Amino acid sequence: MDAFSLCWSLAGLALVGIFTNGVTGFDEMDLFNGFNDTSVYEKQENGANVLMVGLTLVQAASAKGAVCLDGSVPGYHLYPGYGSGANNWFIHLQGGAWCDSVKFCQYRKRSSYGSSTLMEKVLAFTGILSNKASENPDFYHWDKVKVRYCDGAFFSGDSENKAAQLQFRGKRIFLAVMEDFDGKGNASSKAVISVNNITLRLCSPAGCSAGGL
Repeated sequence: MDAFSLCWSLAGLALVGIFTNGVTGFDEMDLFNGFNDTSVYEKQENGANVLMVGLTLVQAASAKGAVCLDGSVPGYHLYPGYGSGANNWFIHLQGGAWCDSVKFCQYRKRSSYGSSTLMEKVLAFTGILSNKASENPDFYHWDKVKVRYCDGAFFSGDSENKAAQLQFRGKRIFLAVMEDFDGKGNASSKAVISVNNITLRLCSPAGCSAGGL
């Protein structure tokens, strides 16, 4: 099975409406730049504007043992929603297959799939992560998060190999990241998803490859 090409999409846990397509009447890039220390801007690519979102590292995760394969802290990219989409969350777990041997995992920890120190500092948000209504009519104005994959498994492990200096902490990473962006929306909204007392209002989780599993 080609895990790199196998993309899974989990149906929304609580999708309760189709939003009206449209565009904002203000420069949302100026409004969102620097949001929660996450840079958001647009760049020109082939004549079109492409949304670029900066990397947020979860520094507090280290104390919880929520670390990547090499022991570095995990990270995610956050684009804040606006208008009727504010506080509605689309959470995408990055894929990248998995490492199935000590040798492979040791190799992987020297890449962006095993260490946040090697992750790209900004990523393009396109397709289902786009902020354009014409490309992404259902989620363009939602809070959108891309969680980086660096645990070597399925965001679900919780063990280590001391001899090989490998940390398999996918479960802790998922919970630490959820906790980090919890409360960044409208805290008064009625929650419809709860994980370990972390609540998000309207949430549609998705992922690719290992993130999809």
